[in-house]
Amino acid sequence: MSVEYAIIVKNRTRLEGLNAVFNNQSQAQFYIERQGGNFEDYEAEHEKFQDSLNSLQMQLSKTIKHKIVERVYLPSYIFSDKNLIIVIGQDGLVANTAKYSKGIPIVAVNPDINRYDGLLLPFNTTNFMEGVESVIANNYHSKNMRFAEAKLNDGQRLLAFNDLFIGASTHISARYKITFNKNIEEQSSSGLIVSTLAGSTGWMSSVFNMAYGITNEFDHNSKPNPSSKSKISSFSKSSYGPVGLAFPTIKEDELLFAVREPFKSKRTQTGISAGIIRNQNTLTIESLMPAGGVIFSDGVESDFLKFNSGSIVTISIAEETAKIVTHNAS
Repeated sequence: MSVEYAIIVKNRTRLEGLNAVFNNQSQAQFYIERQGGNFEDYEAEHEKFQDSLNSLQMQLSKTIKHKIVERVYLPSYIFSDKNLIIVIGQDGLVANTAKYSKGIPIVAVNPDINRYDGLLLPFNTTNFMEGVESVIANNYHSKNMRFAEAKLNDGQRLLAFNDLFIGASTHISARYKITFNKNIEEQSSSGLIVSTLAGSTGWMSSVFNMAYGITNEFDHNSKPNPSSKSKISSFSKSSYGPVGLAFPTIKEDELLFAVREPFKSKRTQTGISAGIIRNQNTLTIESLMPAGGVIFSDGVESDFLKFNSGSIVTISIAEETAKIVTHNAS
């Protein structure tokens, strides 16, 4: 089916967020500078983004009709198979958009190549029309990214492009029963993170950065033990971190999970601390929290599933994929 409309997905800049909090830019500037912050950086980031957005719209208008959808409206926006999605922003915005895209091609544009890493942003404002025109001509190259799926025992489900969080909605400990590789135990922790390949360099990496930092500080002779059932079952060949610990590698059809700050007591164990979820196995978690349990994905806490006592969630690879358009030469 032919593409009739381009949907530009954007998020408000940090400056726009400050203006919303403080009602106007003068008050926002006063607050930031009084705290010792660099308000000029907020302004420069905003101006660069607006220039990039204006350039994108001007080029796009010569080829196809378009409209803008703000990130906050993504959960309720219904994309059509006659749409082309253009994301302009940081990598996280691509993740937020992808799980609502229903397989529609996404052209991801980096608005500021000197500011953002752009691991999920193959295009910028000088070359994104290459991706747009290839999608319109139905002759595009794309990378199909797999989602993680959280499915509750009442049928509700949530997809994640980068990662899932399962735990308590506040900083209190989460209580639950976890089942993985036929092992079962009751745990108390700061919650679990489940990461896809796309998300493994994000939130999940911070968990390992913390673990490696502590190990480096207090145990210079520590080595990972891949053979332990309670540890990661697959490690990369390349070393990671100052003591040479290996960062686990996963494939496109695998998920990596880690338990944050597990607490060991008479009732709670720490044997299942991390693992790799493959097609032949799943991760099952039963909530033991009377209230305040949540599951959310890709850092969007406002779009969540309740996870309280009686709820059982199964984490696995989803059937859905996201299509991230790449350069034709890729």
